[in-house]
Amino acid sequence: MKTFLFRSMVGIFFGAFIAVILTNSVVLFSENDTLDGQLFLKNSLGSIFCGWFFTVSPLYFENQNLSLARQTVLHFITVSILSFVLSFGIGWLPFNLTSVLLAIAFFLCFYAVIWITFYLYFKRQMKKLNAEIDLL
Repeated sequence: MKTFLFRSMVGIFFGAFIAVILTNSVVLFSENDTLDGQLFLKNSLGSIFCGWFFTVSPLYFENQNLSLARQTVLHFITVSILSFVLSFGIGWLPFNLTSVLLAIAFFLCFYAVIWITFYLYFKRQMKKLNAEIDLL
C-alpha cells in the first residue's frame, strides 16, 4: 500500500508537471494570449490522471505470484483501456474509424518497443548479477 501511495503521488505530480509544460508551450508558441478555462481544466485533469495510471499500473510487474505473460496482459489491458477511454473521452483523439485504427496501431507499436526495451534491460541486469554471483 505504501508503494501504491508513493507511486500515486509521483504520477499525479508528473502529470501536473506535464500539464504545466504543455500549457506554457501553447501560450508561448501560439498566437493565443488567453486560454479557455474549461479546456485547461479538462486537459490538466486528464494529464494528471494519465500520469497516475502510468505510474501505478507497473505494479503488476512486482507481483511475483503472476507469470510474466499474465503481468504483461493485465498491464496491457489496464493501460490500453484507460488510455483510450481518456483520450477519446477528453477529446485528445477524434472518435472516428481512422483515428481509432491509427491510435491502436501507434499504441501497439509504442507498447511493444517499451516492453521489449524493459525486458532486455532487466535480462541484461540479471546476467550481470549472475556473473557477480559466479565470481563469489
